[in-house]
Amino acid sequence: MGLGVGLTAVKRRSLSRAGAAVVVAVGLVLTGACGGGGDSGSGGDSLSVGVLLPGGGASRFGQFDRPLIEKRLKELCPDCPAATVAATAEPAVQRQQLDAMITRGVDVLIVAAVDPKVLRSSVEAAERADIPVVAYDRLAQGPISGYVTFDGDVVGRLQAEELLKAMGDKADGGQIVMMNGATADPNAGWYKRGALSVLEGEVKIGKSYDTVGWRPENGYVNMSGAISALGAENIDGVLAANDSLAGAVVSALNASAVRPLPPVTGQDADLAAIQRIVQGSQHMTIYKPFEPAADAAAEMAVALGRGESVDSIATGTVDSPTDEDIPAVLLPSVAVTVDNIEDTVVKDGMYTIDQICTPKLRPACDRAGLGT
Repeated sequence: MGLGVGLTAVKRRSLSRAGAAVVVAVGLVLTGACGGGGDSGSGGDSLSVGVLLPGGGASRFGQFDRPLIEKRLKELCPDCPAATVAATAEPAVQRQQLDAMITRGVDVLIVAAVDPKVLRSSVEAAERADIPVVAYDRLAQGPISGYVTFDGDVVGRLQAEELLKAMGDKADGGQIVMMNGATADPNAGWYKRGALSVLEGEVKIGKSYDTVGWRPENGYVNMSGAISALGAENIDGVLAANDSLAGAVVSALNASAVRPLPPVTGQDADLAAIQRIVQGSQHMTIYKPFEPAADAAAEMAVALGRGESVDSIATGTVDSPTDEDIPAVLLPSVAVTVDNIEDTVVKDGMYTIDQICTPKLRPACDRAGLGT
């Protein structure tokens, strides 16, 4: 969800390592003898890592990011016990979780902020407690020691470029709807700016919505409103910022019996989105290889917890509304269409052909050449 981000500047430099972790739902604490860190855990050599993610369960973050972060932390700290996990998408609850981890005395935090502004006071409290914070996916406000994310400008540009390709002749002066993310999420603005850098001057933006809370139900209402206001026949494409919103857009289009469906973008490579791409109701999604992201976040956290520099991990620096020159890892993303599903999410082990191609979807998979 995936930054209109609190990013006011991005500065790149060539360094030796990259990786990162994206995310959603979870408060997680690892404690144990990992060598090096402070003495807030069970002994002088212990290192405890707290991880807060804004989603879990069946979400991408619960399915992929959390286990990958846990796996890499275990590799870096083999004697650490299993993680304890708490998941929430509520800003106030996440702030309580973060405060609890500070009270517990973790050595370092990985935080994917539900609402960066709401969490700022807790990030400042972490600094007062000498606990470094690695911002994950979303750039939290306050004193951040490291940042791992996917380059939001690239995400937005890829979505816009693929949308224009799918629109064909209508890309020259056609009309689209923009279903952006939540203004509270700094990533949402980043994606939006990247997309507009491609779309402006090419198409007319008939309606543009900032979707409160990234909630699909809000996206559905907004898309229904766009159809009523513009007329179904006057919507040539929809730039939906993520796959949940893309699903809501498709549902609204179907409810209004719009045929043919205009091309719709997405992000996160959710299984349902991949299946919609196979069916033809969604044109594309953005795939973010989660493992390098998780690796980078875990590596930054362990280095900071041990009092080490993260310069060899960072690929550049970023500025937030409250801080400057934050060491950062900015990872590339991949546009996924029906033509490269096997070469991306299947090849990387995110999904199997059997997971994608249910019996109901088998004919569509055959037409797409999946599993043949």
